[in-house]
Amino acid sequence: MTVAPAEEGMHTAVQLWTLRNLDVSTPALLDRVAAAGYDGVEFAGIEDPPETARAMDEVGLVAAGAHVDADELRADPAGVAAELDTLGVPSVVVPYLDPDHFIDTATVDETAAMLDALASEFDRPLLYHNHDHEFVPVGTETAFDRLVAETAVGFELDVGWAEAAGRDPAALLSDLAGRAPVVHLKDVTAAGEPTELGEGVVDLPGVVKAARDAGTEWLVFEHDDPADPMASVENGIEVVERVLEQ
Repeated sequence: MTVAPAEEGMHTAVQLWTLRNLDVSTPALLDRVAAAGYDGVEFAGIEDPPETARAMDEVGLVAAGAHVDADELRADPAGVAAELDTLGVPSVVVPYLDPDHFIDTATVDETAAMLDALASEFDRPLLYHNHDHEFVPVGTETAFDRLVAETAVGFELDVGWAEAAGRDPAALLSDLAGRAPVVHLKDVTAAGEPTELGEGVVDLPGVVKAARDAGTEWLVFEHDDPADPMASVENGIEVVERVLEQ
């Protein structure tokens, strides 16, 4: 079983969704990620855990987490847990819930209860990954802020989506201290469109400082729609390492 690094400090990973359009085998894909200089990967779904675990061991990568749809988590929590064990995944992430889960205070409270119930099925942290639609107003607050208050689960804050929604990602991380072990480092333009890390409007140094102060363990690079996925991944690690050195 592949396990996370033991040393203190934040580690770097890439969300494999970024590389979904590369027509290469999983071992070849992991080899490229390792060669780029990342510590680990975050899975976008799980395929053939034993083979993937062997390939990760061969190139020295570890698991930062895994995105697993909420319906799949509900349908077979024991089966998902076994796959996560094989890969040494430290936390499971609900990657998306549609806007119907956040339309008013009552539905947000129901969503919070659903996430807490899911979390109780696993012996590792369950995190929720935001997009921008969670930041709609419900009553006197936003759906995201109410979700944070009403659920006990952790969060994988996607700073690009938060920025696109008009929120300050660094301030959100301060509010999530102790509850954001994983952060998605993503950049967006002023119009909220995905762009290469370091070329958009996200205050990356501020985000990384806030993440460090909040106890974040993993900085996970992601680009939703890169023109050249591998070049984007290589640029991503260069930018992240440069910011970490500041």
